[in-house]
Amino acid sequence: MKVFKLWTNMSLIKRICIGLAVGIILSLTLGNTVSFLAIFGKLFVGALRAIAPILVFVLVISAICHHEGGKKTEMKGFLLLSVVGMVSAGIIGVTISFIIPTEVSLVGVAASDISPPAGITEVLLNILMNIIDNPVRALSNANYIGILTWAVIIGLALKGAADSTKEVIHDLSEAITQGVRWVISFAPFGIMGLVYSSIMESGMEVFLSYGELIGVLVATMLITTLVLIPLISFIVMRQNPYPLVFRALKDSGITAFFTRSSAANIPVNLALAAKLNFNKDMYSVAIPLGATINMAGAAVTISVLTMATAHTVGIQVDFLSALLLVLLATISACGASGVAGGSLLLIPLACSLFGIPGEISAQVVAIGFIIGVVQDSCETALNSHSDIVYLGTLRGRKLRQEGKRLVLAK
Repeated sequence: MKVFKLWTNMSLIKRICIGLAVGIILSLTLGNTVSFLAIFGKLFVGALRAIAPILVFVLVISAICHHEGGKKTEMKGFLLLSVVGMVSAGIIGVTISFIIPTEVSLVGVAASDISPPAGITEVLLNILMNIIDNPVRALSNANYIGILTWAVIIGLALKGAADSTKEVIHDLSEAITQGVRWVISFAPFGIMGLVYSSIMESGMEVFLSYGELIGVLVATMLITTLVLIPLISFIVMRQNPYPLVFRALKDSGITAFFTRSSAANIPVNLALAAKLNFNKDMYSVAIPLGATINMAGAAVTISVLTMATAHTVGIQVDFLSALLLVLLATISACGASGVAGGSLLLIPLACSLFGIPGEISAQVVAIGFIIGVVQDSCETALNSHSDIVYLGTLRGRKLRQEGKRLVLAK
């Protein structure tokens, strides 16, 4: 009981670090002899992905039907920050690709069995079709664009419902939220399994085989995380942004790094936003929306891997073409699914901008999956933590207008 109490009284981040360390040690010392550990990771991510759609659906309905007319939620500000962040991240990715031109080895890499979009029109059409998807199918397939659409419609329809009906919806959202807290409490064991399985599947060699490409991707995402996003935050709220950035990285980014799914990290962000006393009317909608369209990491991945492919086949990319690539990557990133590897399937679309054949771009997608143990983890951490930073930034701006400063709860 003493050990159990010591464990439960420890902060979640410390428990996650312990799970991470145990996973690495067991994978390097015992190898496949403890392969059953991988099941912990699958169960953890599976549980988060299973409960996240219904959580988002109920929370958004509850937030909208309880919303009082006249209250400002600053949703336009959140969307604007997301777009600015994605475009800027794409520009950084292209710029670094010009400074450090990288190439990919296409020899011996089999083309992935994928069906990439044929053009930007198809990407936009897919987004529109997801919006009008059957609500039951949207929930079962974790189609968050469809879930958000129907949740907004039902929430608006229930604004005129009896108070007792609204209380039932509120109680249901609280119950599901508590279920999410129970799932998140098992994060250390899940991360132990995820780290173990990642090392067993890909090994440490992946860091050497594609070291330069991984280095450019990680460097770009680090600059975006530690320089670009804080700069955007400072310009908006005129306050030191790093306490907010580091808090978001610690409580959101680390979990997202290991789950590798923005959708699975939605419950984590919702819990953090509540802990930081953000506007519930806003974050209950903004966080699910951000997990769908706030994809700065995806814009980086699409831009950098497309530039690497162009360098490999000897295509000279001019300034105008690079700018078009950034815009295309931004629009494509908004359509990337909130699951592991979602952005990689959009690389052939970006490569088509330079006339790169599908069989070559498909091989690059295969390479993307190989380095995904690093690339996708960093991408998801960037995508997910920035939702919290942008919400905090808007909160800080509002407080500044009132002559106050943003103070983060412990």
